[in-house]
Amino acid sequence: MLPRVLNLLFGLVFATGALAADETRDYLSFATEDEQNSTEIFREASPAVVYVTTTTLRRRSRFSLDVMEIPKGSGSGFVWHESGLVVTNFHVIANASRMRVTLQDGNDYAAELIGSAPEKDLAVLRLLEPPEDLVSLPLGDSTELSVGRKVLAIGNPFGLDTTLTTGVVSALGREIRAPSGRRIRGVIQTDAAINPGNSGGPLLNSMGQLVGVNTAIYSPSGASAGIGFAIPVNTVKEVVPQLISYGRMLRPIMGVELASDRWRRRYGIEGLPIVRVYPGLPADDAGLRGAYRSSRGDIRLGDVIIAIDGETIESHDDYLTVMEQHKPGDTVKVTTRFNDEERSVKVKLTESQ
Repeated sequence: MLPRVLNLLFGLVFATGALAADETRDYLSFATEDEQNSTEIFREASPAVVYVTTTTLRRRSRFSLDVMEIPKGSGSGFVWHESGLVVTNFHVIANASRMRVTLQDGNDYAAELIGSAPEKDLAVLRLLEPPEDLVSLPLGDSTELSVGRKVLAIGNPFGLDTTLTTGVVSALGREIRAPSGRRIRGVIQTDAAINPGNSGGPLLNSMGQLVGVNTAIYSPSGASAGIGFAIPVNTVKEVVPQLISYGRMLRPIMGVELASDRWRRRYGIEGLPIVRVYPGLPADDAGLRGAYRSSRGDIRLGDVIIAIDGETIESHDDYLTVMEQHKPGDTVKVTTRFNDEERSVKVKLTESQ
């Protein structure tokens, strides 16, 4: 009887141990697959990630005409097209006199700026003598992201070349300030470690597709605190072709000069006052009116824009954001306040010159 009981106990222990071993193997298999995914993405994407360094020229002294070249800053970027086009952050190259791009193989090349959008913190460089073996990154769709999705950041933090960090999408729809002071909307927040030097580098999804451009961190110490931000790739796909073709972002216009936000705040005006309406342009055709001088000689407000297509306009940033959602030829409904009365007119937008 005793041997039979012992056999049953040994069998139960063996079965329990085998089950635990199976669970461990399943867990290790899952972890290995995730590691293999990260390794594969890094291997395929890292050749497209570059290191951008900039210098500026400065006089040796105010009594000398001689100038010296001094380092200004550095950051990351990535190959947009095999012809030698590179995308990075605008703040990485702002006010630089010269730029050089270092590839993963250690070779560096002189580059020139061909277009920038400070309002989106994006810039496009061109290698002056690009090698023939450049590779670019496949583009993803940032609207398919959701909180919790795995993301990977590749860049050159603190000058340490081609560094990989991983994390998840922490939040979507964030807002950050661009170097121009404009708000960048729809920004991706991630806990993948982003440090100084990562700016301009790619944020990738688990398929190795570009889903964002790393641009900023939130940190009291200046180092990664688990809160990083990336410009969504759908914004990049919209802006970069314009920078390549025109050197700047194009947006439709109504043909008006608007009061500055500082002036508007100073006088407590709600909405965005039109200072001048340019003759022959859409706002003029729609009957909008700028500031004018009354018969008594004082300056009176003309139309004050308070909404466009139902979206409240309280600042230049609001106005430009709405304009960026349209293209030349679109018709928008502009609601204004004129002499304490609201009115709405339709304005057909035209192309900026």
